[in-house]
Amino acid sequence: MSKQRAKLVVGNWKMHGRLAENAVLLEAVAQGAGALPESVRVGVCVPFPYLAQAQALLQGSRVTWGAQDVSALTEGAYTGEVAAPMVADFGSSLAIVGHSERRAYHRESAELVAVKAQRVLEAGLTPIVCLGETAEERDAGKTEQVVGEQLDTVLAKLSSGEAARLVVAYEPVWAIGSGQSATAQQAQDVHAFLRARLVAKGAGEVPLLYGGSVKPDNAEELFRQPDIDGGLIGGASLHDQDFLAICGAAGAVSVTQ
Repeated sequence: MSKQRAKLVVGNWKMHGRLAENAVLLEAVAQGAGALPESVRVGVCVPFPYLAQAQALLQGSRVTWGAQDVSALTEGAYTGEVAAPMVADFGSSLAIVGHSERRAYHRESAELVAVKAQRVLEAGLTPIVCLGETAEERDAGKTEQVVGEQLDTVLAKLSSGEAARLVVAYEPVWAIGSGQSATAQQAQDVHAFLRARLVAKGAGEVPLLYGGSVKPDNAEELFRQPDIDGGLIGGASLHDQDFLAICGAAGAVSVTQ
């Protein structure tokens, strides 16, 4: 048996949730996480209005929490924006930046994502930097070019020490919410490419997560790949049994590798 490898599983609720149903879900996840091996870390990224609820129900548990985005700005007359220090005020540990839905629907550039990652780090939080290619880009053989440029734009703004505080999530756009996950080998190939980029920056130990239709029945195979350190889970994170089953798969892998 080789050395145990820690895993990180983070739920991304996207624009879902209501107070009553959130309470049931959060309490179930907190309870279930308590039974996982110490080598598994669990987090949830909730809509901004529910950060206080996440703090109230998760503090003292093994589950960390955070937001799905932050502003590139820190303060001022910017109606509707939410700054990273505001997210930190709620005891948050995490903030997603650069999710493909933000890049597509809100036209967020790689440069903007890089600035947001800086703001998250400045607030003492961990940025989960999302990368991914479209089906057209994959079919054109541009996967490494696309995700490499997305990652390099962020790394160019950071010192090696700052880069080492990132989490990076590879989420092929064509797999998100489609029910079609990348094969374990496809995901591993991209993760290995990203790992090499991070090693060159002096941040080779950064957790690399896979996201894109991760389910209980494919999670273990994905998590067994040498460069996949866990998952960023969308739809399945809204169902406590599915989410905890995925966390359990991470636990099974982490204690056997």
